[in-house]
Amino acid sequence: MSPRHSNNSSKAISSWLPVHVRKHTDEEVAARAVVRDILKTPPFITENSKIAFLFLTPGTLPFEKLWDEFFTGHEGKFSIYIHPSKERPVHISSHFSDREIHSDEVTWGRISMVDAEKRLLVSALEDPDNQHFVLLSESCIPLHTFDYTYRYLLYSNVSFIESFVDPGPHGTGRHMEHMLPEIAREDFRKGAQWFTMKRQHAIIVMADGLYYSRFREYCGPGIEADKNCIADEHYLPTFFS
Repeated sequence: MSPRHSNNSSKAISSWLPVHVRKHTDEEVAARAVVRDILKTPPFITENSKIAFLFLTPGTLPFEKLWDEFFTGHEGKFSIYIHPSKERPVHISSHFSDREIHSDEVTWGRISMVDAEKRLLVSALEDPDNQHFVLLSESCIPLHTFDYTYRYLLYSNVSFIESFVDPGPHGTGRHMEHMLPEIAREDFRKGAQWFTMKRQHAIIVMADGLYYSRFREYCGPGIEADKNCIADEHYLPTFFS
């Protein structure tokens, strides 16, 4: 038997061996049990179901008039929450008046950006009629009518969260060894922070403490030499992958 033949044989044999599966920690087992239980809860769409629009902004919304036209005539089908990180916004629309939530300073790339997103989510979750959640920046504008957006998001029953593998230095290269074992390098994902999320998934995000803590402690610009881990670009894409 030639060495070449021997190598092929060993590969064939190894393909029959069971794949090694890492034993999950107690924290992971508990987290997975919570997620499974939440996902068993069926969506509850009623006449009062609303979409929560979550505005993450430094201050005044430059396209507020456009949004006002989008919302007008659809009162009772939407909620608005605003997280101003630098200054109190000046409003021209009654739809946006007094919709600010408790906010804190937000620093690009830091976990404070994720904290702001979660602050918006938890505020919106307090209203049981909010069944879908849309994260928006001050530069976002509506591209479709309210009716189209409402029907599409509520009745598709799907969350839209960007998540992809970026093998380069600005993707997988940002993974920190300290995130192990819960967050393996091959599971590390990247994506834009903006999302639309159904209620079940929003509750799961708020229930998560395990994976969030790894990003809070180990993901941020300059935490590790030559690695600029950007929390809002990696936390949710990795969490939902």
